[in-house]
This record gives sequence, C-alpha cells and structure tokens, in this order.
Amino acid sequence: MWMDYEGYGMGWHWLGWLGMAFFWLIPILLVLAAVKYLKRGRGSNAPDGERKPDARTVLEERYARGEIDREEYLQKRDDLKRG
Repeated sequence: MWMDYEGYGMGWHWLGWLGMAFFWLIPILLVLAAVKYLKRGRGSNAPDGERKPDARTVLEERYARGEIDREEYLQKRDDLKRG
C-alpha cells in the first residue's frame, strides 16, 4: 500500500533539483551583473574607445593645436587643479 522512499514521487524528484538550480542561478546572475555594472564605471553606456576625454585632456589638446596661448593654458590648468 505505501511506497518505499525510492519510489516516492514516481521519478519526479529531478524537478526539485532543477528548481534548486534556478533558485541559485538567479542570485548568482544578479551578483555578476552588479559586479559588471560597478566595474564599468557606474552606468557609462559608451564603450571604452568612445568615452569623452576629461577636461585636462581637452585643454592640453587645445594648447597643442595652438588654439590657446601659454598664459591661458596655465591659468585654466590651475583652475582645474583647484576645482
């Protein structure tokens, strides 16, 4: 009348393992996504090659092209260091 332990559930015990795998898969994927998000620079959608240069780089490029003179370059560089 009663089934022994081996026959209990008629072979459906593998669904329990599948459920447990999905249960642990979701938190693991969430942790990996959080690490990737934090490592990438907090939501910057631009790929590494397309990131905008910082202000000092732009200033140095303008000075190198001759768009600004030495005095203006030094003044703006000092302003950036203070700010």
